[in-house]
Amino acid sequence: MADATSTPEIGRASNTSGTLLGYVQAVHGSQASISLLPHGGGLNRAGATVGKFVKIHTGKALLIGLITDVAAEAAATDRGHCGVAHVDLAGEISNRGGAVGFRRGIAEYPTIADAVSALTSNELRVVFEPPDAKTLRIGQLQQDSAISVGVDVDELLGKHFAVLGTTGVGKSSAVALILQQIMQARPNLRLLLLDVHNEYGRCFGERANIVNPRNLKLPFWLFNFEEIVDILFGGRPALDDEVEILAEVIPIAKANYTQYRSGGGERMAIKKLDAKTVGYTVDTPVPYRLADLLGQIDERMGKLENRASRLVYHKLISRIEAVSDDPRYGFMFDNANVGGDTMAEALSQLFRIPANGKPMTIMQLAGFPAEVVDAVVSVLCRMAFDFGLWSDGASPMLLVCEEAHRYAAADRSVGFGPTRRAISRLAKEGRKYGVFLGLVTQRPAELDPTIISQCSTLFAMRMSNDRDQALLRSAVSDHAANLFAFVPTLGTREAVAFGVGVPLPTRLTFAELPRHLLPASDSFAKDSNLKAGGEDANFISTVVERWRGATTKAGSEEPLREIKHAAAAEPAPVHPGPALSPAAPAATLDPSRFSLLKKPIAERPDSLALLRASPAAAQPQRLPGK
Repeated sequence: MADATSTPEIGRASNTSGTLLGYVQAVHGSQASISLLPHGGGLNRAGATVGKFVKIHTGKALLIGLITDVAAEAAATDRGHCGVAHVDLAGEISNRGGAVGFRRGIAEYPTIADAVSALTSNELRVVFEPPDAKTLRIGQLQQDSAISVGVDVDELLGKHFAVLGTTGVGKSSAVALILQQIMQARPNLRLLLLDVHNEYGRCFGERANIVNPRNLKLPFWLFNFEEIVDILFGGRPALDDEVEILAEVIPIAKANYTQYRSGGGERMAIKKLDAKTVGYTVDTPVPYRLADLLGQIDERMGKLENRASRLVYHKLISRIEAVSDDPRYGFMFDNANVGGDTMAEALSQLFRIPANGKPMTIMQLAGFPAEVVDAVVSVLCRMAFDFGLWSDGASPMLLVCEEAHRYAAADRSVGFGPTRRAISRLAKEGRKYGVFLGLVTQRPAELDPTIISQCSTLFAMRMSNDRDQALLRSAVSDHAANLFAFVPTLGTREAVAFGVGVPLPTRLTFAELPRHLLPASDSFAKDSNLKAGGEDANFISTVVERWRGATTKAGSEEPLREIKHAAAAEPAPVHPGPALSPAAPAATLDPSRFSLLKKPIAERPDSLALLRASPAAAQPQRLPGK
């Protein structure tokens, strides 16, 4: 019978040999059955319970396994044993090259009657605290709280990771902790965090640059064709006729602006070029002016005689003007008619190059219009990949996507297709160009399984939904997927970690963050007037001002306040002044151009006759055909 101390070269890894639990009675591939010995303190106290690590003594190594099932079987009891445990074999501690270390995989399988013991603290440290590895200390081992769990930072980043768990289990705190550790271990890495609920702003102190609609400068011409069409149509299905017009005029508007900037004098000739001959596509990220785009559409509308055809152009121009004049879209359309190639500045702001002590960008998405969020996430993910591609991975970057199931849904009929494709491309090819991906979601079953399967390290926190658990079991290649049985009963801040980033699939407790670094929503009652209490008489007025302010252009707040005060002082109707009138169209277009659409061509006024007429003439102007 094998002795618990029959491996003296391995015994140096521990101060004691560990409590003898039993002996191997059967081996089935990567699993072994253990006959358990009775203990006065109970098997649980001895370490023979579900979720515990044990060691099997062989002639050359200590095999490390995880107990997945414990039962009292009659056959074991008849032989003087108290039960049977089933163990998943995961790795071994061996002496290689004069140093004791742990490695995954089994070189020599156990034999019948090999001794099985509980792992000692020093042996657990050999497994989970390797001294020479570049690891992140993110928490403590559930089996022994004195042992910290190390995560290999290179494997974590290089093969992507995901944090999964339902609401209220400490998922956001775990993400903040992991990112803080990554920034310490990789100071040259750039991080872009898509913060859906504006809750991470205070977690990283002065090391993060917070970007929101108020300070973001993401010009409209950086959006590709699918993204800009989605914005113009507010996330609704686009009209084919209008899309065809845009596909024709956008490349010409780009060429028009390029010709203008180069100092050429043939701008009118460029307007007559075909979209296929100008050298640009609808997706080429070069600047153009919105006025040039509208001018191209207006010019084409003026050449049409069919009223129905003119209406298509009319609607498209109105649509573009409505979106560009909306203050909520100011981050895209500010200076839309000024021009200027600001692509380098936008990339510098988003990807922190140079970092200037702030290697992280937190993109707060809660303040963006709901109908534009998908397109914004799409352009950010797409530009992150393209930047890595065209820079040959010279500036490694980690993109972390909160609520990933919103943007890469398993149901292809839900969400925005370009966003899903951009995230999928990052998951499949990003690592080749130094762009890494971290996904965070509370509904793994709603996330595209192709994308989550690319994440080689998973942190599964408490989840009770059967579909979520089934998806994770199928996504995890590790033989210890039986640990998912623990997921519904995990406590707050607890997780089951799988994959290449951790030495073994294990149950851990994330370290607790200081209170001032915990994620907390920035969007609740920031206004001091709202914090004063809902019973205050000014509460409704404050809410109304903020409500209107979301869709009011800068500089219009004072006229609004004056109107409100005047209405309170005098009950007579108040007529808005010029400050409240709609924004004027681009200077290159005739403000009254749409009035012609209401009249047949034969009834339009003769503009030359109007010029020839005397100003003092009292007779009405003759219309053509009258």
